Amino acid sequence: MIKVLDGIKVIDQGTFITGPATGMLLADLGAEVIKVEQPGKGDPFRAFKNGLYSPHFQTYNRNKQSIALDTRDPADLATFDALIEAADVYIQNFRPGAADRLNAGADRLRQINPRLIYCAISGFGSTGPAAHRPAYDSVAQAASGLLQLLVNPGNPRVTGPALADAITGMYAAQGIMGALLERSRSGHGHKVEVSMLEAMCHFNLDAFTHFYSMGEVMGPYSRPRVSQSYVFECADEKWIALHMSSPLKFWDGLARAIAQPALLEDPRFADRSGRIEHQEDLIEILGGIFRKHDRTYWCRALEEQDVPYSPMYDASEALRDPQALHLGLTVTGEHATMGTFRTVRCPISFDGERMREVEPPPLLDEQRDQILAGLAKAGSGGRGSGGRG
Repeated sequence: MIKVLDGIKVIDQGTFITGPATGMLLADLGAEVIKVEQPGKGDPFRAFKNGLYSPHFQTYNRNKQSIALDTRDPADLATFDALIEAADVYIQNFRPGAADRLNAGADRLRQINPRLIYCAISGFGSTGPAAHRPAYDSVAQAASGLLQLLVNPGNPRVTGPALADAITGMYAAQGIMGALLERSRSGHGHKVEVSMLEAMCHFNLDAFTHFYSMGEVMGPYSRPRVSQSYVFECADEKWIALHMSSPLKFWDGLARAIAQPALLEDPRFADRSGRIEHQEDLIEILGGIFRKHDRTYWCRALEEQDVPYSPMYDASEALRDPQALHLGLTVTGEHATMGTFRTVRCPISFDGERMREVEPPPLLDEQRDQILAGLAKAGSGGRGSGGRG
């Protein structure tokens, strides 16, 4: 894949997910990303399982180099400052005030390198009554109104992946790339700030638009009811998902696929508004029908009638689907000591080229020698001025 961020140098001092996810997204596009970690223990996400190379850490730290530096130590701080002087981007996701205590505040780093794009990610923003509060994924989901749309009232518990963390990382990467583009025109660096609360409120835009325009407070089943989305268990205890949306042709196709042409003659389901109003009745009727055959049968029947569907895969199945295999979603890299690393490639293609190569996540401090050698070489020839572009 074309490395569209080739030549961009990033210092990633993030921990857990939001900061590291931001750095990974830039690395996937070709940026050189150096992860600065605490000596001895590194990113706290390293230690969740499997020593200092946990699956949690692996998820968001591919295509990076690692160096361990304590920026409160004078010698390590000098190395850190040299990295900043030659960098284009710096990323942190500390609580407000923590970066200054680590000698990594925006004012200090941008004095070292005025062209630096400084990205600060927080939970609730850098100022305000909640700025001091700790924030993790479910906290941000709840504060933004999104969690209320995801929790099943009949079994109220947090479910699913760390959406707020990953999504905030995406917004931060978008902000950084926008700042890099503007710097190419003005020559000036910028401070990019993204909070999890702001990111998730924007991600939850549909709910707020419905409230402001219609006075409607959406609930967990509001969108699935309007979009006519369903999940059904099949005879083999596997599940299938349907998304019928508004076109009548999909409902006609479903009626043929399930051999129930009279279903749409039922007054409750004769038009879209009726199907929305009586979705619970439809779920009960269709649920009984789908339990009569296995998932393979239903996939074939729905495909023949051009009905929008998919098997409801788990992680062991999704990447073995023929379409996923065709797209080459799985990529691998070999680590000298940790062995084969498998992951899902960057989803973006440029000119028909997809990311096929990946560098496994680094061990703690793995690239120290080569990073220091690079700084020494740059120092002997005159240090950089914060990258290009």
